[in-house]
Amino acid sequence: MQVYSCDTFTYPLPEGHRFPAQKYRLLRERVARELAGDVTLSVPDAATDDALALAHDLDYVRRVRAGALAPREVRRIGLPWSPELVERTLCSVGATIAASRVALAEGIAVSLAGGTHHAFRDHGEGFCVFNDVAVAARLMQAEGRARRVAVIDCDVHQG
Repeated sequence: MQVYSCDTFTYPLPEGHRFPAQKYRLLRERVARELAGDVTLSVPDAATDDALALAHDLDYVRRVRAGALAPREVRRIGLPWSPELVERTLCSVGATIAASRVALAEGIAVSLAGGTHHAFRDHGEGFCVFNDVAVAARLMQAEGRARRVAVIDCDVHQG
């Protein structure tokens, strides 16, 4: 089974920040340890602006990339902007896109990087810069791989 992860792309957080970014690394390590031989772990390509624009306002995408978000927008996301955050975020969306393509072709695939469903079309929120699920769903439709998409949200958050 193909599994996508991008926890190797880290970003700086202030000391004591409440977002448990290490959860992605710990999950990948556990999957690698417990499912060794049954999974292929890969780092996906980053999402493109064209893909992001299927679910997000292109001006917002460009401001995220350029570090041109207003302080209130950064607070709403809950993560300090950095080039590393942008790189990790684009990889995370790319992981969901790649897993979607493989799942539709092979029946199953996993992204350990995504779940950033709190982002809106024109702003991020709740530790989510872009909505990877919405981007992947819209891209699968645009590529003719899916007509309708159902999302099952287990919403385990930090659990």
